[in-house]
Amino acid sequence: MNTLKIIIEKSSDYYSAYADNCDGIYGAGKTVEEAKENVLEGLRLFIESRHTNELPDILKSEYEIVYKFDVQSFLKFFEGIFSKPALEKLTGINQKQLHHYASGMRKPRKAQCEKIGRALHGLGKELMSVEL
Repeated sequence: MNTLKIIIEKSSDYYSAYADNCDGIYGAGKTVEEAKENVLEGLRLFIESRHTNELPDILKSEYEIVYKFDVQSFLKFFEGIFSKPALEKLTGINQKQLHHYASGMRKPRKAQCEKIGRALHGLGKELMSVEL
């Protein structure tokens, strides 16, 4: 199965979304959710406006969509789900630093981004093994 990677980034006044590995698919919105909806609509229109043989290979068979966030957009989007104390416990990054990342005052180094990603994927894996 192919993976269509959608990048979501915060700009000064909106969120942009675009396919990283398939040219021509774009979206934007005032919120992350609006940007996701808009890029999915862009994807639908992109596919409908082309004949099957004109589609990029990635869209000719089954594919899944993966969203890649910049840290600021991720922290803003999930702020109602992950509190700063919970993220500190999960990632080992102090709350003040997380606040700086969320507000855009500072950008995390690549190692910090990877640390946050590993912590979140670890949590997801652990949650997938839980039964209620």
